[in-house]
Amino acid sequence: MDADFERLRDASEEEDDDEMVDIAGATLDFSSADDVPPLGAGGLDDYFGSSSSSATTRRGSGGMNGTGPKLVDPLDLPLPGVGTYEDFNTIDWVREKSRDRDRHREITKKSRQSTVALLRSVSDAFSGWLLMLLVGLMAGALAGGIDIAAHWLTDMKEGVCLVGFWFNHEHCCWTSNETTFQERDKCPQWQTWAQLIAGQSEGAFAYIVNYLMYMFWALLFSFLAVSLVRAFAPYACGSGIPEIKTILSGFIIRGYLGKWTLITKTITLVLAVSSGLSLGKEGPLVHVACCCANILCHLFTKYRKNEAKRREVLSAAAAVGVSVAFGAPIGGVLFSLEEVSYYFPLKTLWRSFFAALVAAFTLRSINPFGNSRLVLFYVEFHAPWHLIELAPFILLGIFGGLWGALFIRANIAWCRRRKSTRLGHYPVMEVLVVTALTALIAYPNSYTRMSGAELISELFNDCSLLDSSQLCGYKQPSVNTSDTAVGNSLADRPAGEGLYTALWQLALALVFKMLITVITFGMKVPSGLFIPSMAVGAIAGRLLGVGMEQLAYYNHDWFIFKGWCSPGADCITPGLYAMVGAAACLGGVTRMTVSLVVIMFELTGGLEYIVPLMAATMTSKWVADAFGREGIYEAHIRLNGYPFLEPKEEFEHSSLAVDVMRPRRSDPPLAVLTQDGMTVGEVEALVESTHFSGFPVVVSPESQRLVGFVFRRDLLISIDNARKRQEGVVSASQVVFTEHAPSQPPDAPPPLRLRGIMDLSPFTVTDHTPMDITVDIFRKLGLRQCLVTHNGRLLGIITKKDILKHMAQIANRDPDSILFN
Repeated sequence: MDADFERLRDASEEEDDDEMVDIAGATLDFSSADDVPPLGAGGLDDYFGSSSSSATTRRGSGGMNGTGPKLVDPLDLPLPGVGTYEDFNTIDWVREKSRDRDRHREITKKSRQSTVALLRSVSDAFSGWLLMLLVGLMAGALAGGIDIAAHWLTDMKEGVCLVGFWFNHEHCCWTSNETTFQERDKCPQWQTWAQLIAGQSEGAFAYIVNYLMYMFWALLFSFLAVSLVRAFAPYACGSGIPEIKTILSGFIIRGYLGKWTLITKTITLVLAVSSGLSLGKEGPLVHVACCCANILCHLFTKYRKNEAKRREVLSAAAAVGVSVAFGAPIGGVLFSLEEVSYYFPLKTLWRSFFAALVAAFTLRSINPFGNSRLVLFYVEFHAPWHLIELAPFILLGIFGGLWGALFIRANIAWCRRRKSTRLGHYPVMEVLVVTALTALIAYPNSYTRMSGAELISELFNDCSLLDSSQLCGYKQPSVNTSDTAVGNSLADRPAGEGLYTALWQLALALVFKMLITVITFGMKVPSGLFIPSMAVGAIAGRLLGVGMEQLAYYNHDWFIFKGWCSPGADCITPGLYAMVGAAACLGGVTRMTVSLVVIMFELTGGLEYIVPLMAATMTSKWVADAFGREGIYEAHIRLNGYPFLEPKEEFEHSSLAVDVMRPRRSDPPLAVLTQDGMTVGEVEALVESTHFSGFPVVVSPESQRLVGFVFRRDLLISIDNARKRQEGVVSASQVVFTEHAPSQPPDAPPPLRLRGIMDLSPFTVTDHTPMDITVDIFRKLGLRQCLVTHNGRLLGIITKKDILKHMAQIANRDPDSILFN
């Protein structure tokens, strides 16, 4: 890229989110005009001279056969910037794919001519797999480092290891010979802050010291996180998945997947998770993996120079992100396919699978959890589930759907308030206040004090005889009952005092998590939603599971328990209910289905519990969809005004293309270029006086017969380059889009030929094309714009932005909320 575009990119990396919106509003209100009609007089020679597929690779290759005046061609060599896109614009998928096909044909043709060319062809074919290997290794290594650092800093809020401050609590006590089974986490090498500062570990003063130190570290971590995000990479905040979905649909956000965003997000993600805020690292890990892929793409020309090819790599990187977040490589591939990818060919499926495998292997080699497994939530349930239990599982699905719908509405309302009030001007203060509130309320309750991943692990756990957790505080069974226990499983037992205390604490934790997550998600720190959503569901599931267990214990003779739950049997597994609840709530918030079920059984190893997970997940989706079809990521895309055509959304209105196109009846006529009737000065004046992203080229203003379409950016770069590099190009020079120049007076300056930058095959629809078909064309071909014709004459243009505004009007939403083109 030349210096101008480097400056453009650097500027975009420095903008914060609010400024980004302002920039977009100022510069990107495109009524861009496009698409080509029947060809002009050149016939087939025109087509072969410069087809749309080679518009950016064969500049000015049209048929100069020596007749007519000599044409000045500024495009003998490809120009830097021609065929590229401005920030906050949508790529032309058709042009990018055509360009890649041309490149591939050229390589294949040359490979038959020499051995060196053949080797280049082989290396070009292999480069995609090599890139996937590098993405998997880099993302796996970063995820392992993030896991280890987050675990260490989380423990630092409670104390420090005397043997070495770099050890977390668990590692510190590993080598100690003085730990007991009941108090595995207590050893002389690990000192709480009260022991270090006050010299005592028990009592009110020790509790207050530990409380204050917990709040101090939480505030310090969150302050560092939000300050680093503001100073170095404003794009590093949030989950990143809404923007990645938008980028994969063809939108350009320069700097969003850059090196500064990667470095800042990696560091601040560790700090944000360690601060104890109600957020997870799983969503941001998808962003981190996509940053790795985008940076590594620059090592390979094929991916560096083609935006569509790069998006295939980013789709695979999204799969890698989930693979390392959950240790679920297959679930990651399905997540990319179901949730984030816009264009997912079979080749991308294979490469995603390979990259996810490499990433999972890398993470397993690092072993961040110290348990020789990929995940923290591995479970072993000893009792099978019974058909009767489908009723409570479906109940959990209903709860998950209701919570998901409620959460989306509340969170979007809060984020909208943040955008439209003074609250959004003080992101650091907001983060510190929310952190202080979280730490203040969370510390007294052990279930809110522990990290989200630890809480879920505890809730998924199945109680064994020697378990010291409060959730296993049952009354001890009689000798006869314990004899009936099979292996390590235990018969259902009556709840003891410890369990009742735990249930009260869990109920309070449920209310706290449900409320605090609403205001936490969307702050200016990296924040994922997977773990908080799963925590809410796991708490609700565990509460229901214990309730069912006690119901079965005291009422063996009820008809619903007869025949399968006899006294002394292990009938109900509360941990399974927690697992199903977690899936239901995550499904309600994100509307994932297939990928969610696969992630859950990869996450827990609970393969035999697929049916309960499927039942709860589908119920959750149906219930949530009854209140609104959008998941949380789609809702945030709409909130930010990104031009994203949701593939799942049906277009049910009976409007026609003529109803949506511009210009409307009250608008000025469509701005067009003629194929040979305008001077350089007139073209520059037209471009200066409008803000459209491109212009249709017609035979003449009277005929309005379509010849092609030219992008504004390509036009400006080409004219600017011609003025600098070619003699005789002045404002009076004629701009020619035809194959041969028209006759001119002898003293006229030489004409400027720009046929090479014109798209000769723009997409057109007739004025009576139904809009549902037009929307499908835009979705499936990834169009930026489409020209509307009537009997071959150009009538108007429909852009992606026009379609989104029309759909917003139909849904009674503000059409001006669509900020970008």
